[in-house]
Amino acid sequence: MKGIYRVMGIASGVALCFTGAVHAQAYPTKPIRMIVPFSAGGPTDAMARDLALRMATELGQPVVVENRPGAGGNIGADMAAKSAPDGYTLLFATNGPLAGNPSLYKNIGYDPIKSFAPITNYAIIGNILAVHPSFPAHTLADLLKLLKANPDKYSYASGGSGTTQHFAGELVKAMGGVKMTHISYKGEGPAVLDTLGNQVPMVFCNFSSCLQHIQSGKLLAVAVTSPKRNPALPNVPSIAEALPGFDMRAWYGLVTVANTPPAIVKRLNEVAVKIISSPEVTAKIRSYGGEPRPSSAEEYGQFIRSEVQKWDHIVKVSGATVD
Repeated sequence: MKGIYRVMGIASGVALCFTGAVHAQAYPTKPIRMIVPFSAGGPTDAMARDLALRMATELGQPVVVENRPGAGGNIGADMAAKSAPDGYTLLFATNGPLAGNPSLYKNIGYDPIKSFAPITNYAIIGNILAVHPSFPAHTLADLLKLLKANPDKYSYASGGSGTTQHFAGELVKAMGGVKMTHISYKGEGPAVLDTLGNQVPMVFCNFSSCLQHIQSGKLLAVAVTSPKRNPALPNVPSIAEALPGFDMRAWYGLVTVANTPPAIVKRLNEVAVKIISSPEVTAKIRSYGGEPRPSSAEEYGQFIRSEVQKWDHIVKVSGATVD
């Protein structure tokens, strides 16, 4: 009898593998939704929509972007995590919901490692510290001096708690020995708009959100958050020049729901990597001030695991809290 059960078990396993392969060959047979856990109009949204459009062409089915902002990306990520593991729900997110938020929030409702099946990394992008032209400090040295002389007098905007913009401000406070107030927005678009309107004097923002306003003179770039100067703004210093060791960049990536058939994950990875590696998309990512980072699903999974540990340390060192 044991031999019969063993044969039946092997047959069942083969049948399941065969069924998964058949599903992967037919996939996709209907539209796919790509959840973006931030507001429309921001850099994450722009990159996701470009990727979705190109993936739709490759897959032969619409890939529809669905914005679900709030709680630093947790709301959209939790919605994705609780979806069916069939390859028809994707999450395009950043190191906030996929790495930093578990250490920043008490209960995010999902596990960034256990709840998702990694597909590929997308890009790594630095941020800009920009100020309204009327702000009294236009250089990094003057800004740090002003903040030290006026603790808690000034505030900075970010695209939300748990974003790299938020952590950049908190690390400036911790490493620079200064005090300022964090103003959290549901996405970079509103944060930049309020800085343009001088409702808040300074903002940490992505290149795609701020660069055009800097080039037009509506905002002034004080520093960049990458370890070295960015080629798009060669005359703007890195914060690391004043605060050695400073490095606060955002990474973007694509995941789907845990337990999605491996063959479907493989198909999605092949399509996404092909797109990210193309000269056109590479140039687009570099125009955002970043570098493309296409990877295998396995590499991206290992990267997320290491980032969860890294961001736990950053949260503790920076003293960042949820506003």
